[in-house]
Parts: sequence; C-alpha cells; structure tokens
Amino acid sequence: MHVVLACNQQLPAKGYGGPQRVVVALVRGLAALGHRVTLLALPGSRVAEATLVEVPARKFGAAADLAAYVPRDADILHTHLPLKPGPARPGAPPLVQTIHRNLKPGAPPAPNSVFLSRDHARRHGSDVFVYNGLDPADYLFRRFPKRAAQFDLFLGKLHSAKGYHWAVEAAKHTGHRLVLAGGWRPSFTGAIKYVGEVDGGAKAALLARARCLWNPAQWDEPFGLVTVEALLSGTPVLGTRRGALPELITPEVGALCDTLEEMMAAAQVIHTRSPEACRALAERRFTHLVMAEEYVRMYHSLRDTGKLPPGGGRAALDAA
Repeated sequence: MHVVLACNQQLPAKGYGGPQRVVVALVRGLAALGHRVTLLALPGSRVAEATLVEVPARKFGAAADLAAYVPRDADILHTHLPLKPGPARPGAPPLVQTIHRNLKPGAPPAPNSVFLSRDHARRHGSDVFVYNGLDPADYLFRRFPKRAAQFDLFLGKLHSAKGYHWAVEAAKHTGHRLVLAGGWRPSFTGAIKYVGEVDGGAKAALLARARCLWNPAQWDEPFGLVTVEALLSGTPVLGTRRGALPELITPEVGALCDTLEEMMAAAQVIHTRSPEACRALAERRFTHLVMAEEYVRMYHSLRDTGKLPPGGGRAALDAA
C-alpha cells in the first residue's frame, strides 16, 4: 500500500513535539510492515524511511491545497493536522485525519477522523481511535529494580493543566528529590531540580534513571505520550483518572489517583513495580508497529467499505 502522511511541522521534532514524534514513529512502523510511505512536510524535514515531498506552510490549510503534492498512485492520504473541508479532486485517495487535540465543545469532527484513545473518541461522539505508538529503540530500558532513593521525574509543559504543581507540592512535603524537565523557567529550591526542556539522549537517560514519572493530569488528556515513554524505559507512572490515562496505566505499571494525598501515598511504594512489566506492557500495546498495524486496518476498511471501523485492534482489546 502507498500511504501518504501529511504533517505541517518540521520532522523530526525539535524539543518535545509529541504529534511529530508519533508521525515519525508511524512512518517507521508502516515502512517496517512493507508499505511505501510518502511524507508531506515542511522544508528541512528528514525521515529516512519515507520519500519526502516538501510543502510550504501556507499549503497545509485545506485538502484542495495539498492535492497537487499527493502522488497519483497514492492509496491513502493520512493527515495529522486539521484541514478545511472542500471537494476532493477526481481520483483523489481516501482521506483519514488523526485528531491530536481536544476539539472545542460542540465542534463536529471532520469526516474520517481518528482519535487517540477510547476516551478521546467517546468525548467527541465517536468510537474510532488508534493508540499512539513509539519506537522502543529510541529509549533506554533500565532493567534494574527501582530504589526508593532515586529521584522522581516530571517531564512536560509546566502548566497547571499538566498538574506539575502536585509533584512540586509532594516534593516539598516529603523532601524526596524531584527533577522537573520542561519549558518555562521557574525558580525552585531544596529537593527540586529544574533542568529545562530535554530531548534525545538526555531525555531517555532521565526517564530510565527515574524512580517514577509523575503525570498528575488535571485535564482530559487525548492520550498522554510521556506515559508510554516512561514505560518503555522501565519506569512506572503515577497518574490521575483523567482522559486516556486509565487506558494506559495498569496496577502492574503504576497507580491512578484522585487526590494529591492519594498520589503521595502511592509514591511511597511506586518503586516496587517491575521494570520488565512496564516495558512489556508498552511493547504489547504502544509501539510504532502496533500503531501502524491498527492504522493499516483503518486504511483497508475505508477503501473497502467507505467507513472507518471502531477502535478495537490488538492494543485496544488488550486495554479494555
């Protein structure tokens, strides 16, 4: 199958770039499964497994604008950005659109939209979703059991919706070491260390060395990619029961909590989770290959029936 992926960001990501990481992982996964991939992306992008077609930023507004860049023999056009609706050119391939964010209340999703989790889809009146996946080769798997004295990690935007202040308050209360990695320059003292935005090897090392990852989301996460990054590293996760997190975190690999007090109590024993169990769950549900297999199921269904199937592939059934 010849799959055309479209992303209006430069690839690979600079900095965190969650959706961009997913697109690169999908390119790798599709190529590994034997599919031909063309990537429509901003000038300067480089992804070895795809044929790159550079598209100016202004041309990512509508499907009609992208049409000139889509190869004539494409079987599917799969976009990772919102497109303005409009008539398709004659002979255009079927269009699939992955929604990487929460839409405004009452806003109808575009036709053939794919969401990132069961909860994300349900909140938008749909049952079509594919879990994000990442390439395990990009992360360091620390096999050694976690120790109570290891530092805790918060990785992501230092925004109240991400709940970083819960991790900060817990560190202040207990004196346990906390490393904050993310944008914005706060001022912290004592047991809290701020290291700024990290990427690549530095991020992989932090994830692997941490006792646990704090993901105390205060909003409905469409997915929660950093959770998968931690699990691939063998690091358990403390999360809230918001958005997709209950679909990602099982008792074997972390804890789901409703209050800061519950999370502080769970943190006392979080290091007893097995690194092998964390990595195994991520490899079973959330790799680039699992994601690519599920998208191929979506592509075939759309081509054969004109409709996208409900989410329910191997990863989703395993998480149900």
